[in-house]
Amino acid sequence: QVQLVESGGGLVQAGGSLRLSCAASGSVFIFNVMGWYRQAPGKQRELVASIRRAGTTNYADSVKGRFTISGDNAKNTVYLQMNSLRPEDTAVYYCNAVSDNVYWGQGTQVTVSS
Repeated sequence: QVQLVESGGGLVQAGGSLRLSCAASGSVFIFNVMGWYRQAPGKQRELVASIRRAGTTNYADSVKGRFTISGDNAKNTVYLQMNSLRPEDTAVYYCNAVSDNVYWGQGTQVTVSS
């Protein structure tokens, strides 16, 4: 059983920064891709950023230049550094990992006040 444990969410003022972490535990497999999704109230869950095992990254247009995803393959951990946060970044952020199956974290709330 794989568990993804997220940390680092919270309340921050617009323009501030937060760093999210996601660590895999349990029967950990080698993940091909790890990433972050978010879901705001009344909206669909959307991809924020992802990173492949080889290091290739992908970002939503809305976060390019502000967010940086990084990973530690040895620890099966992925990070999301979020800078210049905006109120529209407010959402529940979910960690995602893909091997032969798809795994999700429980979500962490990020709230950006104006």
